[in-house]
Amino acid sequence: MIRVEHLCKRFGDLMVLKDINAEIRRGQVISIIGPSGTGKSTFLRCLNLLDQPSGGRIEIDGEDILAPKANVPALRRRMGTVFQSFNLFSHLTVLENLTIGPIRLLGKPPAQAATTGLELLRMVGLAEKAHSLPDEISGGQKQRVAIARCLSMEPEIILIDEPISALDPTMVSEVLAVIRRLARQGMTMAIVTHEMEFARDVSTRVFYLDEGLIYEEGPPERIFDHPQRQRDRDFIGKVRSLSYHVTTADYDPYALVGKIEGFCEKHLIPHRIAHAAQLLAEEVLGVLLTPLAPPRAVPTGQIVASSALAGTASTGPPLTVKVTASPAPSGPTHPDIELVLAFSEKQRSLEPRLDGAGPPGNPLETANLPDDFALNLIRHYAADIGYERVGERNRLRMRVQSIAGREAVAPIPLVRQCGAGLGGGHELDSATDGDPTEPDRFGRLARRTPATGMTPHQRLSS
Repeated sequence: MIRVEHLCKRFGDLMVLKDINAEIRRGQVISIIGPSGTGKSTFLRCLNLLDQPSGGRIEIDGEDILAPKANVPALRRRMGTVFQSFNLFSHLTVLENLTIGPIRLLGKPPAQAATTGLELLRMVGLAEKAHSLPDEISGGQKQRVAIARCLSMEPEIILIDEPISALDPTMVSEVLAVIRRLARQGMTMAIVTHEMEFARDVSTRVFYLDEGLIYEEGPPERIFDHPQRQRDRDFIGKVRSLSYHVTTADYDPYALVGKIEGFCEKHLIPHRIAHAAQLLAEEVLGVLLTPLAPPRAVPTGQIVASSALAGTASTGPPLTVKVTASPAPSGPTHPDIELVLAFSEKQRSLEPRLDGAGPPGNPLETANLPDDFALNLIRHYAADIGYERVGERNRLRMRVQSIAGREAVAPIPLVRQCGAGLGGGHELDSATDGDPTEPDRFGRLARRTPATGMTPHQRLSS
């Protein structure tokens, strides 16, 4: 019914939609999900030309609506739109809001339009409000009137933009019930929503939008239960993120600590866990900023992961802090690093993830460190560490001890290697090889690292 090819939309220098390719078939219900600001509403507005696309092609039953000679008003009437802000005419009654379009645009007699309007109001449960003004009804009732008004124009497809975002939680169910009824009746719909359970229940297919693209699409069972890509997995877990950029090896560690501390305070993460996250972030960055030893080759695509990370997926909603270093052609003083601190509310745990460009090899093995202090410190605060080579990048994942667990964490294996094709597993350090340097009564460690020449408590607490 609708085919979209290479759709893009630019607002000045901001590219909101980069390369959207999609197909919506008759009778399908498409839920469009994704983080705020990724172009979901813009995508809907481009479909009905409320926003003129900057490029690409949109076809409705084979007719290009962007063609110069296209009858845009006639094509647009085939698509109804339900806005998140209702957009009812405040000076007209509920029934008059439903009849004005069919009378003026479709040429229907007023009596016929009124009869149809009343039938639609009965369908959404608001026939008794036919002669009320919009200001005299609740937000949920206004949204149901908006849906009925959309149906009064007899559209072939309905575009629904976050229908419950402006509603009190007590009014959400009445609007979702109407949309579910339309889905059961076979109405073709494209719905932008942040209600994941609703999207799972009502959808034929789900589009996950991110970075201006349809990042992943498929049936709801796969998107919600077995997402294939990391961004989708994080979003399904209700990811929130805070970014911090490093453009030089002489980055500001105090600003980094402040970001992490503020993030942890905002989400009620205990101080000791916040302190561990701060130390891990700086120590891992310190290792990566240390001159590299000759790398040990690891074939692309092989995975090195701890047992705790290799076989299980996070079930809680992760919250993230991103630290990104700018790329440069040479040397560890110009890193290309992304550090993500993922917080699972359900598991009450933190999972730092580090992704950086560089030659193949585990950075914790190839770094040319003067001693094992940094590695022991990382091992002391990280419950598990895993490594994999993804494309041209090295990826580390680790888990801070459970927030609900013990106050102290016993030393554990620093890196375990496992997986098919690795020739068996081995451990870089065993659980008994070298106890980590003990912190003082303030949880601080007195040792200068090669990255900054400062002790951790000088960098983090002074």
